[in-house]
Amino acid sequence: MERFVKCLKEIKNRKVDFFLNTGDSIMAVDRENSTRQEVYDQWNAWDNCMKEIADYDMYSCVGNHDIWWAGEKSDEMHGVPYAAKRLKMPKRYYSAKKEKWHFIMLDGNNSGITLDPEQMNWLKQQLENIPQGEYALIMSHYPILTVTGSWEGGQHKDHNALKDLFYKHKDKVKGCLSGHQHLLDRAWYNDVYYFCNGAMSGFWWGGRRQAFRETFLLSGNTTGICYIKIL
Repeated sequence: MERFVKCLKEIKNRKVDFFLNTGDSIMAVDRENSTRQEVYDQWNAWDNCMKEIADYDMYSCVGNHDIWWAGEKSDEMHGVPYAAKRLKMPKRYYSAKKEKWHFIMLDGNNSGITLDPEQMNWLKQQLENIPQGEYALIMSHYPILTVTGSWEGGQHKDHNALKDLFYKHKDKVKGCLSGHQHLLDRAWYNDVYYFCNGAMSGFWWGGRRQAFRETFLLSGNTTGICYIKIL
């Protein structure tokens, strides 16, 4: 926690306007042996860290490690909705607007890492409704297009459908942000930038992985953080 709060302080020193969080906000409660108490403790730790940036807006996605599957389905802490609630998200997928930019947060926590049909239709309508001269930045925990997927996997399986949708709205969709890989990469296709922003935790152990240097919580490097200037 101390290192995470230290990282948040450093980000604040950059005079940012708000925070975008692509998920995996807590430590792997999706394990089969995760207990209810562990889930409670993890989210309590998250809440304590968030006090450091309580004066900022934060827009989040639910990551796979944020979701507790081990409990009974009748337990309110089970599944995606509870994680979304703890992240103060209005729904598991949603949108927000800042001036001429539309931020669209997706939920890929479905079979095969995909958007469910209801969500895909919602996304199509969201993009249709954006006026000309305004832009979209898409957020998903899982990368829609990534360099590291060649050896790590983890990419959206509906990436072809999303690619075609973004091309249909090529004057609006300008970028996609993701996490999940714990590796930092950047791709560009059809005038859309895809940023996979690593992780502040790295891979939870020392040393490099896939020749990628340690991230903030291990070494103080800020390779798990992306600063975006939006004009």
